[in-house]
Amino acid sequence: MANAASGMAVHDDCKLKFLELKAKRTHRFIVFKIEEKQKQVMVEKLGEPSETYESFAASLPAEECRYAVYDFEFLTEGNVPKSRIFFIAWSPDTARVRNKMIYASSKDRFKRELDGIQIELQATDPTEMALEVLQSRAN
Repeated sequence: MANAASGMAVHDDCKLKFLELKAKRTHRFIVFKIEEKQKQVMVEKLGEPSETYESFAASLPAEECRYAVYDFEFLTEGNVPKSRIFFIAWSPDTARVRNKMIYASSKDRFKRELDGIQIELQATDPTEMALEVLQSRAN
């Protein structure tokens, strides 16, 4: 089912891998890429549960937009372990205008396909999605 605004479909693998992250915790993060030729959102990279936030941040290209989901684990003030699933719309200032437009017009529909996202972040540079930002938004 294509998105009327941008014509982008969502590959089934996107939903399956997200469910694995949400229910089974088999991934720390997922990076999604829009394949313009196939007109669909695809899984570009899966992060192992042991991978760090730094490896997640490094997997987002400096010159291109991406969607990403990150399973952020933290301790509450009472030392209770919790986690929040972040949806990150990565749209660096250095990306081409067409690239930014395609991602922006497809974001809401794609996000609706991923049932269980708790917090959304829009980031145009790495400081807007720093670990400290996730920590402050998670509480």
